[in-house]
Amino acid sequence: MVINGTDLCNAIISGANNIVKHKTAVDELNIFPVPDGDTGTNMSMTMSSAAKELTINGSGTAAEVAQRAASAMLHGARGNSGVILSLLFRGFAKGIEGMEEIGGSDLANALGVGVEAAYKAVMKPTEGTILTVSRVACEKGRAAAAIDDDAVYVWSAICKGAAEALEKTPELLPVLKKAGVVDAGGKGLCCIFDGMLSVFRDGTVIENETGSQEETSLESDFFRNAAAEFDQDIRFTYCTEFIVGRDEDCKKAPQELRSYLETIGDCVVVVDDEKIIKVHVHTEEPGNALQAALEFGQLLTVKIENMKEQHRKAAEANEQAKAKAASAPLTPADPVEEIGFVAVAAGEGLKTLFTDLGCTHVVSGGQTMNPSTNDILAAVKATPAKTVLVLPNNKNIIMAAEQTIPLVKDRKVIILPTRTIPQGLSAMLAYDPDASTESNTINMMEAAGNVQTATVTFAARDSEFGGHKIKAGDILGLNNGKLELIEKDIVHTCVKLTRSMVNRSTSFITIIYGADVTEKQANEAYNRIKSKVSNETEVTLVNGGQPIYYFIVSIE
Repeated sequence: MVINGTDLCNAIISGANNIVKHKTAVDELNIFPVPDGDTGTNMSMTMSSAAKELTINGSGTAAEVAQRAASAMLHGARGNSGVILSLLFRGFAKGIEGMEEIGGSDLANALGVGVEAAYKAVMKPTEGTILTVSRVACEKGRAAAAIDDDAVYVWSAICKGAAEALEKTPELLPVLKKAGVVDAGGKGLCCIFDGMLSVFRDGTVIENETGSQEETSLESDFFRNAAAEFDQDIRFTYCTEFIVGRDEDCKKAPQELRSYLETIGDCVVVVDDEKIIKVHVHTEEPGNALQAALEFGQLLTVKIENMKEQHRKAAEANEQAKAKAASAPLTPADPVEEIGFVAVAAGEGLKTLFTDLGCTHVVSGGQTMNPSTNDILAAVKATPAKTVLVLPNNKNIIMAAEQTIPLVKDRKVIILPTRTIPQGLSAMLAYDPDASTESNTINMMEAAGNVQTATVTFAARDSEFGGHKIKAGDILGLNNGKLELIEKDIVHTCVKLTRSMVNRSTSFITIIYGADVTEKQANEAYNRIKSKVSNETEVTLVNGGQPIYYFIVSIE
């Protein structure tokens, strides 16, 4: 038997429906109990982008169908697992380029092209993951093709090889064995391959039991959870930003300016080098802030915005904006400026922070809802700059961001691989408009590397990890992504975790509180941390409005 374009189209749709059907089970294989077990969700949404495209434009040769699917998956890729999946199918499409029909050896060889591309894309390939499952499946397929070139025979061998490799993933990754699970990405790939086999072998397309609006509903749920309402109190009216060219004769330290600004406002950020002092502050006295700055040198740039007026206008437009968000794509902009920034973050407070620091667009996303390559691509194209720097701010979004680079032809795209929100904020603060792009790229990542990140979240389910029994709802404290505390109270966890990460060299602590934290709880955490650290350590409290994480703490 050979596979034609219609067969392949139906197979890919069937594979997409099968991973959608099993996405929750794949999500639950995540070995870490924090609510970021989104491998199944990411893979299902990546495959759904291909299924949607093929449902509309599925006719043609096998090569044409594969190319359409691969292109749609590249644009719709979400998370590392989704990106790797898209690379497998893009390689597969290259492997059957120009073919009207494909046989068993064609299937195996094309899959091999995809496996090679996926391995090359990962900086440090880890065995015991989706990479291993795809590689072993390909090897079994090639061995079968040497015996019989029948497409069904070969794809059956590929599915069997994938299943066998999946069962062995705990032997290759001790952390999987300890948790008693197989690799989530590998399991997702098996679901997709099995869904395709249903068409090749039986002519049956597995139905999408969740309905055709799977992706749309997931997007809508996330938007409702992550989009912040404009109902928070604004303590100070004026967002004041300026850059001071330092006077060589001035003997005052920038620390003195920071200390003064904290007496007249909040959200104080002061960054300096030998030539400039860069300042951000919310205050009722912008004139006094500028006057104080003049003691350190000349004002080079000044921006003052009335946040209460912005709040009023935003509140009026909020309902309309939310209603149109899903259907109103960003408008591409001509690259007229030299440099621009795109960041990824969830929560209105965090969005405001990144916007204040110079980001043209902030893509909504983070844990549990990774933006697609297309989401990031749209933001890049809507940024009117010749060079666009992208800050993913999450390790699971970096690969999706990197896929935008070859898709943009009229401007240069640079991905700064920031893995946390504090790293992204620190990188933006380190940006120097007078330095070259190359210097800024290095300096911004050095700044990001000097930041420690403490996060407080909750256990999404019962589990055992690192010798600890964890119950759903337990409060978890993570030190740079590693589980350190299992507690019952969010404030206590935040304080205890932060104290454990602070040392004598710590200069700044920024506490970013989330959507599910009250102002009373946030202030309690701030006051307790402030009382436990050195008087020379600056502690700042910011309303980030982020979902999932009660607290994100930046420690520098």
